Amino acid sequence: MTAQLSRLDRHDAVGRLSDRRLLRELAYVGGRWTAAPDGATFAVTDPASGRTLAQVAALDATQATAAVTAAAAAFPAWSARLPQDRAARLRDWFDRITAAREDLALLMTLEQGKPLAESRGEIDYAASFVEWYAEEAKRVGVESIASHLPGAEMLLRREALGVVGMATPWNFPSAMLTRKAAAALAAGCTVVAHASSETPLSALALAELAERAGIPAGVFNVLTGDPEPLVGALCDDARVRAMSFTGSTEIGSRIAARCAPTMKRLAMELGGHAPLLVFADADLQRAVDIAIDAKFATSGQDCLAANRIYVQRPLYDSFCAAFTARSAALRVGPGLEPEVQIGPLMNGRAVDKCARHVRDALDRGARCLTGGEVHPAGPLFYRPTVLADVAPDSLILREETFGPVAAILPFDDEAEAVVRANDTDYGLVAYLVTRDAGRILRLSRALHYGMVAVNRVKITGAPVPFGGVKQSGLGREGSRHGLEAFTELKYVCLDAA
Repeated sequence: MTAQLSRLDRHDAVGRLSDRRLLRELAYVGGRWTAAPDGATFAVTDPASGRTLAQVAALDATQATAAVTAAAAAFPAWSARLPQDRAARLRDWFDRITAAREDLALLMTLEQGKPLAESRGEIDYAASFVEWYAEEAKRVGVESIASHLPGAEMLLRREALGVVGMATPWNFPSAMLTRKAAAALAAGCTVVAHASSETPLSALALAELAERAGIPAGVFNVLTGDPEPLVGALCDDARVRAMSFTGSTEIGSRIAARCAPTMKRLAMELGGHAPLLVFADADLQRAVDIAIDAKFATSGQDCLAANRIYVQRPLYDSFCAAFTARSAALRVGPGLEPEVQIGPLMNGRAVDKCARHVRDALDRGARCLTGGEVHPAGPLFYRPTVLADVAPDSLILREETFGPVAAILPFDDEAEAVVRANDTDYGLVAYLVTRDAGRILRLSRALHYGMVAVNRVKITGAPVPFGGVKQSGLGREGSRHGLEAFTELKYVCLDAA
């Protein structure tokens, strides 16, 4: 441990951790902190400064298989525990996450870059899933069916599926893990999760707290390293009965194809490309507030980010002016600096994509009202950018930007707005800003999205079934429905004659 900490001292902010044991460099397999067989590691860096935070174990496929073996061995005892006992372990985990909020938020900002206030919010969000599913663990029960056969009694029982594989993204490294893992653990499943190689420290800190909470060895495992061999091993292993993934549609489809031979249950939260529709009857200031929050949270690196903003023509010019002024005033800088609202992007590829989308839109006749370039704060910082009069065939209207670039277009009537909003392969969330009650009802049906936010931005939470339609995913996470992917429905017919 001493040698480990001496390496971590290279980044001064690590010294702000009150519990240095939360910063782990080894994977967590079968209740043991595990190095790669050959000692291989990979660097985790702070995107704001480029400085190294940790050298994390780069496991290989054989260790992924070993984690599945440990999870399979732990499954019978964990699934057989009384639901209230599983609930107690989860509740203890929740309490420890809550107590470690400041340290967990600091780690997240250091490895992911988001402003510290957003990291604190994510830790609260992540903890809420553990608390919610601690309660739901006691409610996975048995249903009776009115028998259609004489002398027969019929029961339906939900039973734990088995070992669950998971792959989590870098943009929400804590919340996406707890939303999946807490549901699976509550159902009685055991978990093997792969943490994003860009942000593994948050997942490893959660594993440390799970161990302290008394979650038994093998029940919760965290793999670190190259996702191709590790996630591939989970997909190929017949003992893994479900795969839960959050990430791009492209990778999700590859995981689904690889899981097909073993007929795994799939739970996938994929791309977004959300539209935001602002009608002329909307309050201008409120519409701008909603659009700013929907576009620029997590520096735009969010599947819920408003990627396409459609404004009805009578409000268009005034909206563009007000939205541009607010966007230009957003404070850009390292996430640990006070009052920062836009942190660094995750990597150079993200910056390049923003630049490519801006260039393409301008080439097709769009106007850049603010931004459109890298920020002086560093190579991974991109200025909040507003593009107006974006042509319908622009790249930014066909692809998720995943950065702080807003595309604004005018529309004339409701029918046109619906057609444009639905003109995408994605269907995660749509935002609607209007004061017309009839329009709210009509569009909440007409918009082909799994979730519709009306006159607000924040709509998610532990009680909510989160997920999309079309290329945006399969199934739902959160709520009681989030347990369904991790349980099997068993029918029992008893002769009661």
